[in-house]
Amino acid sequence: MSGNDRDPQAGDTARLRPDPRLLELLVCPLTKTPLSYDAQRNELVSAAARLAYPIRDGIPIMLASEARSLE
Repeated sequence: MSGNDRDPQAGDTARLRPDPRLLELLVCPLTKTPLSYDAQRNELVSAAARLAYPIRDGIPIMLASEARSLE
């Protein structure tokens, strides 16, 4: 699977999924801990930082200012 693969369950609003090899390399920029992929929200989640980083057009946006806070 490449970073250009579309999510078949997303229908007409298909989102690009990040390359799984890239996900293995990425860590939270604040805590340097591993991230988990939330396919439903299309985000990378840092449990340690309590932040979810968005993925736009298959590209993870690894900026704390762009991350959603987890309550």
